[in-house]
Amino acid sequence: MLTPGQAHDSTAFTDLMAEHDADLEVMLADKGYDSDAIRDQVRAGGGTPEIPTKKNRHVQHTVNRALYATRNRIERFFNRLKNSRRVATRYDHTATSFLGFAKLATIKQWIAFVHAA
Repeated sequence: MLTPGQAHDSTAFTDLMAEHDADLEVMLADKGYDSDAIRDQVRAGGGTPEIPTKKNRHVQHTVNRALYATRNRIERFFNRLKNSRRVATRYDHTATSFLGFAKLATIKQWIAFVHAA
């Protein structure tokens, strides 16, 4: 799901979960998704939210650090995608064109991964 660059991360959460019929066991997310509404929605779906809390919250939630560390792989993948200048700067004016080039950059990363293994 593509959102405008100025939109907050958590604004697309409900649409994203509804679109993919997500049956969550564990949701790994960064502090941008730290809200009671998101935590409640994940728990209502039978999942466990592994979201670190912001420092300014009164109630601090604990996170399974070993499980949360696996999220680093996802972050590194997106960092590699941004090595493609066209994806990082979003030169394309339409969402279809941008997502097409993001898919091409993803395929390029996947081919490099498969041939390296």
